[in-house]
Amino acid sequence: MVPLLRVLETIIKISDNIYSPLGNTTEENFSAVMSGISGLKKYYDMFDCVESFTASAMPTRMTFTQMCIESVSQALLGTDIDTTSANVIFVFSTTKGEDLQLWEPAVAVTRHFGNKNLPVIVSNACISGVSAQIMASRLLTAGIYKTAVVIGCDVLSKFIVSGFQSLKALSAEKCRPFAPDRDGLNLGEAAACMILSAVSESKNPNGWIYEVGSMHNDANHISGPSRTAEGSYRCLTDCLDKCNIENLAFISVHGTGTAYNDDMETLALHRAGLESKPILALKVYYGHTLGATGILETIISMQAVEKCMLPTTRTGIHGNSFIKMLSGFGGCNAAVRWSLKK
Repeated sequence: MVPLLRVLETIIKISDNIYSPLGNTTEENFSAVMSGISGLKKYYDMFDCVESFTASAMPTRMTFTQMCIESVSQALLGTDIDTTSANVIFVFSTTKGEDLQLWEPAVAVTRHFGNKNLPVIVSNACISGVSAQIMASRLLTAGIYKTAVVIGCDVLSKFIVSGFQSLKALSAEKCRPFAPDRDGLNLGEAAACMILSAVSESKNPNGWIYEVGSMHNDANHISGPSRTAEGSYRCLTDCLDKCNIENLAFISVHGTGTAYNDDMETLALHRAGLESKPILALKVYYGHTLGATGILETIISMQAVEKCMLPTTRTGIHGNSFIKMLSGFGGCNAAVRWSLKK
């Protein structure tokens, strides 16, 4: 019996949305960033925290479930996706979910859209948003599903704020990623959604194409990044495989504004030979949106490549691809490379 050859498939992005303090659509968010608008504000009594903190919070308090539904609904507009189909899988990226409940709100969102599949939940510290993209691509490439609705979301709570305060990781003012006098990060809340689909390579698809994803854990420390940037460096080298460096427009970094994480990313970029490439750091606009970060910042990066403009510096860029890198507690690191094919 002659074995059947499986048709090679490409993973493409067919729609997206960012639902944040800067806007309810991807276009509104990118426009705000291009205009230099930041959602960061100082809060003195939110959650009855003893210390004031600077963060980017929704103007009206919303639940995790509400924000996810809003973002997915926006992403679905203009598509012909039947979310009730068994070929559609919902993949969630979150670190805290709804008051530390991850499963129930994910199921509630999935069922809201009539989908009966059990959702996949990726909760891997700060790299969750990139990990979710990698997980979704694997499910699609394996032929288990045809479409993946990938949602990243976290909402601020007393638990989150007090936890970062206990680590002395928060800056009292707006964060300053990679600045010599940086003194910590700001938190943020948002929901972001990417809808991915598997298409046959024989169709020569155009648009945003998922090229490669990588995850490495350097097992350095529960809350401190590797001093040699080993895990992050390995993720970058994986993403550079079969990559034309000339077509790489920039690197979308984690850029938290904390001393050790920024140092680690700088070293990883240097070791990978990418120190001359522009970087895109977005925490000064959104804060650290935790489970939404990897997806939100990937979408903004796509917009930047499409507009040939780096929003943080308002300078022109060249190239049709970018790398999104993240690192997180427990020594986890991840990166993905996306390319725009016209």
